[in-house]
Amino acid sequence: MTVHVPVIRLSKLRLQHEPAPPDYADAVSSEASQVRKYLLSRGNSAMIDRGFRWLMVLCALSIFGIVVLIASELVVRSKLAWASFGLDFFYKAFLDTYAHKPIYWDPVNGHFSALPFLYGTLVSSFLALLMAVPLAIGVAVYLTEMCPRVLRAPLAFITELLAAIPSVIYGLWAVFVLVPLLREYINPILIKSLGWTGFFADDNPTGLGFLSAGIILAIMILPIISSLTREVMMAVPQSQREAVLALGATRWEMIRMGVLRNARIGIVGAIILGLGRALGETMAVTMVIGNSPEISRSLLANGSTMSSVIANEFAEASTDLHLSALMELGLALFIVTIIVNAFARLLVWMVTRGAPSSTH
Repeated sequence: MTVHVPVIRLSKLRLQHEPAPPDYADAVSSEASQVRKYLLSRGNSAMIDRGFRWLMVLCALSIFGIVVLIASELVVRSKLAWASFGLDFFYKAFLDTYAHKPIYWDPVNGHFSALPFLYGTLVSSFLALLMAVPLAIGVAVYLTEMCPRVLRAPLAFITELLAAIPSVIYGLWAVFVLVPLLREYINPILIKSLGWTGFFADDNPTGLGFLSAGIILAIMILPIISSLTREVMMAVPQSQREAVLALGATRWEMIRMGVLRNARIGIVGAIILGLGRALGETMAVTMVIGNSPEISRSLLANGSTMSSVIANEFAEASTDLHLSALMELGLALFIVTIIVNAFARLLVWMVTRGAPSSTH
């Protein structure tokens, strides 16, 4: 039995393109002609591109040039102190044979030692870290993990606004508000309860000293540590949070194990960067630390830092040796600040590299 399959013939259809609207074609042609006219009129741009490239390279190299100029000037101006004291300038003091007490800084008799200023800088900076780090990490955790979306941007803006306030404003606030508060209320409590330790001795009734300098520095470095910590925490992948929560962890356990543990290197970098800011602060510290070149165990005693002694005595330096000693202090502060900031930036970069930038 033969089955006949019908043959279906398809006619070839001629595809016709609809012509473009005349207005659109004219607009495209006009635009192309304008671009063509510009390209033909500008001539050869190789020389302009080469000049622009070298201009950008010069802008980038100018930063290194400024740093080299500052360092070279400090080295040249501090040669006399280096020749007179050497490395003893940083850890030795002149002993008064009559009073049997060390003399650290005596411009009249030519005795100079950086030891009390190194001590004051380290004590005030670490006091600031001790107070600022827990608060800054707490603010960063709340803004990143717990804050409602409506409040996140305003709170982040207010926190970062603290970094824009001039240091002299902080100093004035400390002189008229913080120092009287410490003198009248806080210091007596500390002396009564912890005076036996020797860290809160009743020997300075002014309210100035290391503690007041540490508190004002803590307020000043808070936005730096908080903003960098928040940036590092936001660089942690969301999958880390979801994985910890999927295992039955609470929110606190998720933050501790899924976020803080992965961001710890960057958080350390943010803390060190805040330390670099505290080491170099001048005006606010000068107004509240007391400016006394002494080493004291008590946190309520007057002291001085490397930056504060430079600000106080640079304009009044009467001898070349005095000026050279101040320059040597500036060189030491310059080198320490660069090393601390470079190390901190490296740690932050190790965590945030490859992470997309986000708006807060």
